[in-house]
Amino acid sequence: MKKERLTAFSDGVIAIIITIMVLELKVPHDPTVAALGGLLPVFLSYVLSFVYVAIYWNNHHHLLHMGERVNGPILWANMHLLFWLSLIPFATGWMGENHFAAAPTALYGAVLLMAAVAYFILQGAIIRLDGADSPLARALGADRKGKASLVAYALAIAAAFWLPPVSHALYVLVALMWLIPDRRIERALKKA
Repeated sequence: MKKERLTAFSDGVIAIIITIMVLELKVPHDPTVAALGGLLPVFLSYVLSFVYVAIYWNNHHHLLHMGERVNGPILWANMHLLFWLSLIPFATGWMGENHFAAAPTALYGAVLLMAAVAYFILQGAIIRLDGADSPLARALGADRKGKASLVAYALAIAAAFWLPPVSHALYVLVALMWLIPDRRIERALKKA
């Protein structure tokens, strides 16, 4: 199977996810700057989530570009990833509306953790199809960065109940780690 249709579908779903998130930003009815202050937690959670969705879109684009073709397991692995990404607007809204309270912050981390697991599964499905010596497999290597992200999310979920600022810092830290598209894949694409 060719990968273009999968790429186009995924791009559409991700665009809808971003649209849903921005539509959740409610305009204050009071025409003062002070009214915007109450929206700060909602806006900050939106910015963080927008960055995360953008990171997934960027890396997903590179990931699919490295794969030569797709099959059924890749299609289902991709749907699994899109499922978890589609929950980001809900988790974002709940966390922002509740001013980063423990349970919403933990749920936000759980959604991010599961999206990362789903991305890891998608990578594996592509490598299984293209082979252990494929350009993607060589580029990812041991994937320490991906595994470190999983650990950070798990720690952030636990920290949400005891040290919420640590939880928030871990979410930002992981986003910063991935903000620049995966250099391993960038280097492999340049060689191709």
